Amino acid sequence: MGHKVHPNAFRLGVFRPWEANWFANPKDYTKMLHEDLEMRRVILARLRNAGIAKIETERSSNAQLTVTIHTAKPGIVIGKGGSSVDQLREDLEKRFGNRVRISIQEIKQPELDAQLVAENIASQIERRISYKRAMKQAILRTMRSGAKGVRIYCGGRLRGAEMARREWDREGRVPLHTLRADIDFGRATAKTTFGAIGVKCWIYKDQISPAQRRLAAIQEETVPIAEAIAPQPEVVEAPPSPVAEVAVVTPEAAPKAAPRRARTAAAPASPAKPKAAPKAKAEAKTETSKAPAKPAAAKKPTTRKKADA
Repeated sequence: MGHKVHPNAFRLGVFRPWEANWFANPKDYTKMLHEDLEMRRVILARLRNAGIAKIETERSSNAQLTVTIHTAKPGIVIGKGGSSVDQLREDLEKRFGNRVRISIQEIKQPELDAQLVAENIASQIERRISYKRAMKQAILRTMRSGAKGVRIYCGGRLRGAEMARREWDREGRVPLHTLRADIDFGRATAKTTFGAIGVKCWIYKDQISPAQRRLAAIQEETVPIAEAIAPQPEVVEAPPSPVAEVAVVTPEAAPKAAPRRARTAAAPASPAKPKAAPKAKAEAKTETSKAPAKPAAAKKPTTRKKADA
């Protein structure tokens, strides 16, 4: 028999962080752990229709509890004028006796969150929609959003059958054995009149290497420092000085240009004289060519006289 491992827990410490960030003494550990679990149940029960995907908790040394709620519908969690958040904070403080600070983060692409996809399919099954149709539509929407692979599993008395069975569908690839694979996992339960139907969802987004993730974090930290230091050097004062020097040099260059133009004007006058000589030669050539034409004209009348004779 195969032993299934939770994909999120399997990748803890590789690149996925813990959802509860706090340290406690061995005596207080059990109490704080049950406080966290009870707090999650209270929040999920109160905000059932708010599309909550994940709840993160963090405890500081001054007994302050910070709760981060990741939701696809922040408007429902906040309420009108923030009334719902204030009421929730007051209830948690009364129940657990600690100062509570609540922060809300919006999920911009709910189609790529496995928990929200599983809850969506479970809600459709509760409304008597065909499980096959719900699974196919969810896979299509997730793949269109940019996922590299999806796998959805449904188990129970599907369509009210007397014998429970399992059905699953997949598109793309879901490498569960690859630790670098960013695979999100979520599960939900559809409570129907003919029994409970379990829904599981795996979404493979991309491959992430821890070394690249650390380098990216270091670059993000260094870039703003470099940008802040760049304007500090006195680079702004340097440009005005060369501009002033250029303005002084330009008037000196102007008078120098005038004598150059005078020299170029005198130069064309001298070559004009030798050009007259070739013109005289051409005229001489034309005169010589015209000279033989006259005797030719004289010969014509001689030939005419012979004809008269």
